[in-house]
Amino acid sequence: MPEGDTIWRLARRLHQALAGSPLTRCDLRVPQLATVDLTGRTVLEVVPRGKHLLTRIEGGLTLHSHLRMDGAWKIYAPAERWRGGPAHQIRAILGTAGHTAVGYRLPVLELVRTADESRVVGHLGPDLLGPGWDPAEALRRLLADPGRPLGEALLDQRNLAGIGNVYKCELCFLLRASPWLPVGALPGPERAPALARKLLEANKHRPARATTASARPDRRLWVYGRAGRPCARCGTPVRSADQGTAAEERVTYWCPVCQPAPERPAGPGRPPAPTN
Repeated sequence: MPEGDTIWRLARRLHQALAGSPLTRCDLRVPQLATVDLTGRTVLEVVPRGKHLLTRIEGGLTLHSHLRMDGAWKIYAPAERWRGGPAHQIRAILGTAGHTAVGYRLPVLELVRTADESRVVGHLGPDLLGPGWDPAEALRRLLADPGRPLGEALLDQRNLAGIGNVYKCELCFLLRASPWLPVGALPGPERAPALARKLLEANKHRPARATTASARPDRRLWVYGRAGRPCARCGTPVRSADQGTAAEERVTYWCPVCQPAPERPAGPGRPPAPTN
């Protein structure tokens, strides 16, 4: 699933391609929008909200999309061949005189009034890359359930919007805390939202995400995807295990020496976390 920095870059590309121009083509291929035609309306802006995309259109309308695991938006020049997948996977086509944006395999696509965007993104916590970033509110939400495992609390979009599984693992490592440590036991918990924002800000312009200072492609991340390989800090083999409820399990990576702590959740925690 793309993380907040990836969605920020995608929103920027879509905005550059579509904003300020009237739609010359609109084809929304989901049942509830099959009769909707936005042709002639100007795209005002495309903005990210955590892992969500909001395409605001003239007339007070917003096309809300979310990529989840397999979705993608591709942008093409007028004569360019579309290469995002077979035609039956296309869920949306937004075309202007200069570009065409094609949405493939979009699991979430809905049209709402711009004034009612809170209906689809109002549950999200402070946006790590948003203009209204509020570290105090993010910390308050993180600590609302102090017995919840740190990894699950970081991944919960109701706490901080934009953290995915990669950043969850890397943040826990940089905080020197096990992903299973109760969030209320984290020393200096205010470091967590501050470091999360720092990492996403540093990566929002990078096509290749990095949380280390290494120039080696295989050393860009501290622990994520490195199960069985030596920790770059202490040399201990990185471990991996599933974390979260059955419906929201994610493979978690951590160094058992650099991140010593309990490896089991302490207490029931909140309902399953929305990871979108």
